[in-house]
Amino acid sequence: MDSKTIVHLDLDTFFVSVERLQNGKLKGKPVIIGGMSDRSVVASCSYEARKFGVHSAMPMHMARRLCGNAVFIKGDMDRYTRYSRLVTEIIADKAPVFEKTSIDEHFIDITGMDRFFGSFKWAHELRETIIKETGLPISFGLSTNKTVSKIATGEAKPNGELHVPPPDVKPFLFPLSIKKIPMIGNKTYRLLRSMGISTIKTLSMIPPVMMEKALGKNGILIWKKANGIDPSPVTPYHEKKSIGTETTFDKDTINIKMLKDTLTGMVEKTAFELRAKNKLTGKITVKIRYSNYDTHTIQKQITYTSFDHILIKNAIELFERLYNRRMLIRLIGVRFGDLVSGHQQLDLFEDAPEMINLYRAMDDIRKKFGNTAVMRANGYFPHFSDI
Repeated sequence: MDSKTIVHLDLDTFFVSVERLQNGKLKGKPVIIGGMSDRSVVASCSYEARKFGVHSAMPMHMARRLCGNAVFIKGDMDRYTRYSRLVTEIIADKAPVFEKTSIDEHFIDITGMDRFFGSFKWAHELRETIIKETGLPISFGLSTNKTVSKIATGEAKPNGELHVPPPDVKPFLFPLSIKKIPMIGNKTYRLLRSMGISTIKTLSMIPPVMMEKALGKNGILIWKKANGIDPSPVTPYHEKKSIGTETTFDKDTINIKMLKDTLTGMVEKTAFELRAKNKLTGKITVKIRYSNYDTHTIQKQITYTSFDHILIKNAIELFERLYNRRMLIRLIGVRFGDLVSGHQQLDLFEDAPEMINLYRAMDDIRKKFGNTAVMRANGYFPHFSDI
């Protein structure tokens, strides 16, 4: 298999960096972003705060005890989404093939570029362009595949660059902690440590059969990553799959309440699918087909989210703008696009956890009994066809 050339770009302490653009006095200070109540959790923190032991997802009351002199800021997802899209636009203008994997991460496939232009030089100049045009610090790793490039980015931080050519992959990986490997969370880390495995080199030497016995199919994937093997492609961002649903009514209708209730139910169903896949959406499209088969759509970019109450509000707003002919409707649909990986960031900015706990409880019920097991009172579920 021919060697690839993959760049991984990651915005450093993204939320904190955006806040520092708005307020230069925050530079050099410990900054903690999240909800303001003690029941909230930390969404992001600066390197200065990390020195005190603060980290993401930590309860805010604990962060206050560890770093009481920090500047505490309630997050602004609208602002972070705007800057995320600005970075993506710059990359899209320069990169041949790129994949946006989260609100602050991108992969770029520049395989073959060395024939025309030095790959490291190209990546360096792209990074410099992003810094110049956005003011945000960003790091990149350049190597033969997604896994090694992502790990290299982590080692390059803060605000750095690291190239790991093919001959250096194993010498680079082997001394590092197994925690550096994507896919290894706390539970897997504890299991591997109980087996006496602490470094990537040791992990790479474990027989694949033993890894599969301990961790199932994921064990083989982790073993391959430890050996610098990752054939997963960079999926072009514009081709990233959207998800949606639509329904054709048995009888054409002009019942506005029923149409809105149907749309509400469809959004609930599809938003649950987003959360189940650990995805956020940045674009919503509503579709209607009239009785004469004229089909119309309307869409808008939105703040990255997977929350029903936000998506329903936007879907109803789009429907009201789109449905202006007052003709009978035979079909209605909704679709979420611009998908990126990531947990629902907004929950980290909430002062009260009640809404988040409610979402989690409803999702647990849906996972056990089906995605229509619990729904809003006004949500109407006819037979939906996923498209």
